[in-house]
Amino acid sequence: MAGSTHEYAGALTLAAMTDVLRRGRASLAFSFFAQGATFALLVTRIPAIQDRYGVSDGLLPVFLAAVPILAGVGSVTTEQLVKRIRPSVLLRWSQPVVLLALLGVGAGDNMAELAVALGAFGLGVGALDASMNMLGVSLQRTYGRSIMLSFHAAYSLGGIMGASLAWAGAHWHLALWVSYLPVVAVLLPAAFVGSRWYVDGGAPGGEAEGAEAGPLVFKLLLPLCLVMTFAYIGDSTVSNWSAKYLKDVLGSSEQVATVPYNVYMVMCLVGRGIGDLGVRRFGAVAVVRLGAVVAALGFAVVAVAPGAGVGMLGFTLLGLGLCVLVPQTFAAAGRLFPGASDTAIARLNVFNYVGFLIGSPLVGALGDAWSYRGAMLVPMVLVLVTLVYARSFAPHEDRYGDGHERARTADVGRGSNGL
Repeated sequence: MAGSTHEYAGALTLAAMTDVLRRGRASLAFSFFAQGATFALLVTRIPAIQDRYGVSDGLLPVFLAAVPILAGVGSVTTEQLVKRIRPSVLLRWSQPVVLLALLGVGAGDNMAELAVALGAFGLGVGALDASMNMLGVSLQRTYGRSIMLSFHAAYSLGGIMGASLAWAGAHWHLALWVSYLPVVAVLLPAAFVGSRWYVDGGAPGGEAEGAEAGPLVFKLLLPLCLVMTFAYIGDSTVSNWSAKYLKDVLGSSEQVATVPYNVYMVMCLVGRGIGDLGVRRFGAVAVVRLGAVVAALGFAVVAVAPGAGVGMLGFTLLGLGLCVLVPQTFAAAGRLFPGASDTAIARLNVFNYVGFLIGSPLVGALGDAWSYRGAMLVPMVLVLVTLVYARSFAPHEDRYGDGHERARTADVGRGSNGL
């Protein structure tokens, strides 16, 4: 009888843990969704933001560059904070900051207010992106199989919603704050309530020992940092210049110019929706290689497009190709440094913003000095360089994802509300 009681208790514990993990996965996916919507609402209305505040074409790259610089600062700060504070806590409080900063961008009256709102947005995004991916990698380790792409698929779904709302705002000529306020009013309380179910991978400070091997970690992490940079140069080209490219180069209307980012995010959703299955079946290396080739083809099509229709085809290919690179780069960092994954992810996440910092002004400068069509060839070449580093995504012995996946432990007893 005692044995039966023990078995029942063990089964109950396993069921309870499974339930906690499912809730944690769902709540984290919603956080990715909310961030996708928030970011899309910002970047797809750049022309409207420029008009509202009277930002000149010469000053616009400065504002666009300030956001990733401050986001990099936020990510570096997060690396230090997670030694004392759980990533779930940082995520719980950074997401409202980002949402309120978006509202500030839409409601400001002068250039100084825009600068403050974008500064808060950048710092918050750095902490948000780093902590979200920390939790995602730790959950993937616990599940013992590829699930990272599913979180980024939720981000893409949010991006689709945000870009669609931006299209509606442009179509109906709504003020920015009118477009932003309902979204913030819905997402902010929902994300905050959902944050109570986040699941951390370990105690704060638990990875400090692994972080001591700083130079060695960075040397091993460098190929992934380069891939992350190239991927975000490509992504920033789409997010920051697709609307302007379609309007100024391909001659579309302002309303149609909001569509490429939406198309891009739809294809990201499709690619990420099936991507985890591809990784489980064919491996991360094959998926990354295919993604790089498809993305390069997309940039080539955009560069030679005679009109908006063919341009849309190029952005479709870009979404299918680029969508797998970033999630798999974070996942690879988790495999390489299982004892210091938070540190590795925070450092890797900085190169997210390095890519944005390089990509946006690079395309703008080349477009002004040469042509925007020619500028599209630069991210094409950089994405192809990813093929050189594809082997860095290969699984390693004694790390999850090597074909002999096994579940790892996670701190399911204390989430963000457990402090």
